[in-house]
Amino acid sequence: MSAHIPNERPAPDTVLTDIVDYVLNYEITSDLAYETARNCLIDTLGCGLEALDYPACTKLMGPIVPGTIVPNGAKVPGTQFQLDPVQAAFNIGAMIRWLDFNDTWLAAEWGHPSDNLGGILAVADWLSRTAVSAGKKPLLMRDILTAMIKAHEIQGCLALENSFNKVGLDHVVLVKVASTAVVAQMLSLDREEIINAVSLAWVDGQSLRTYRHSPNTGSRKSWAAGDATARGVRLALMAAKGEMGYPSVLTAKTWGFYDVLFKGQPFKFQRPYSAYVMEHILFKISFPAEFHSQTAVEAAMMLHHKLATIGKTSEDIRRITIRTHEACIRIIDKKGKLDNPADRDHCIQYMVAVPLIFGRLTAADYEDSVAADPRIDALRDKIACVEDPQFTADYHDPDKRSIANALTIELNDGTMLDEVVVEYPIGHKRRRTDGIPLLEAKFRTNLARRFPAKQQAAILRVSLDQQALEAMPVNEYVDLYVI
Repeated sequence: MSAHIPNERPAPDTVLTDIVDYVLNYEITSDLAYETARNCLIDTLGCGLEALDYPACTKLMGPIVPGTIVPNGAKVPGTQFQLDPVQAAFNIGAMIRWLDFNDTWLAAEWGHPSDNLGGILAVADWLSRTAVSAGKKPLLMRDILTAMIKAHEIQGCLALENSFNKVGLDHVVLVKVASTAVVAQMLSLDREEIINAVSLAWVDGQSLRTYRHSPNTGSRKSWAAGDATARGVRLALMAAKGEMGYPSVLTAKTWGFYDVLFKGQPFKFQRPYSAYVMEHILFKISFPAEFHSQTAVEAAMMLHHKLATIGKTSEDIRRITIRTHEACIRIIDKKGKLDNPADRDHCIQYMVAVPLIFGRLTAADYEDSVAADPRIDALRDKIACVEDPQFTADYHDPDKRSIANALTIELNDGTMLDEVVVEYPIGHKRRRTDGIPLLEAKFRTNLARRFPAKQQAAILRVSLDQQALEAMPVNEYVDLYVI
């Protein structure tokens, strides 16, 4: 005898309505959030400009059909492309994420909330150019910063207590959800339409983490976020045309997200949506390295200089112990052969070995030409990771949010160098005073990769001025980045 299945359409899941009410109604009043969002904007765009130096990235840029130009379309910074908002979101999102150098959020789930800028900037630029062509007012850059703050908050708050990686799902599901929500609001959708859009993001096929882990680590991890933010734009546009939603997409028995993909467990939340995530975001300032290794790389740089002062080199090392946190071991503790740059920038042994040998770690150091140096693999084999439970606890503590690593070196002659401990990376909120001047210097360097001096100066003049940037039309700001 079959059980009766009720066919009464339920009210939308609370998770959906909480997200939608936040994007529609919450007013951001935090000056710190807006200032941090401006720094996040310039850093994120700078990371994209640096990625354009890499053919593996640029081969994916441009329209789907070569030669296509979209009237009033969104422009892709650092290029001559003008595209529909979906493809522009992919382009911008892919170049932002390519080198693993944009901001990071670490919690039960990790990720890079500035990945959402792909969809945000593409849609805002397209809407602004369309408005100007019709004699209407464009969006302002403050609208961009507001959308960034809210996208960061949605992605980050969902990540605080919910580990998608532990069920095999990639964190870009959160990029898709956050992009969908804020883009739908930018498109002026009403509450029901935005609920529909966000439900479509949850019901969508979700990415596996296969491409982030051995033995399948590969370049998709560099464009997965671009794909997710572009998908968010597409779903929001579909909802704008009246496409229906699925109100119990998370909670539906048997067929909902929780039962199918989250082991039947509902999402948990540590705090309501506000501006917490943007205020506490982690910037990658010094090293293009997976964030759980940032403090280890900083410690390795210190030890490189220590070795030099005592007349030793990496070849005098017998053993290195990395005292670290659980997430670091789970994600980037790797032994054996590394097949490509995507494999290397997710191996803590590689990211420690390079600075110990060369006194640097740049994006180019993940390429085959550097990786072929036999000293790197020889040193990797001497590095072991051990978990420190206190480091793990501090990593999850909302008042600390540390990403601690400690390195101890034993030399061939038995000498033990003093352990070097770095709890907070230079891009942490607790080190903003030290970090922001370096972040601005990183932006200047990335501008110089792509633009002549006069164009660099024009970009810097507005980008470093909070009031001037917020008041500038989006299309005019994006035009500063056109080749």
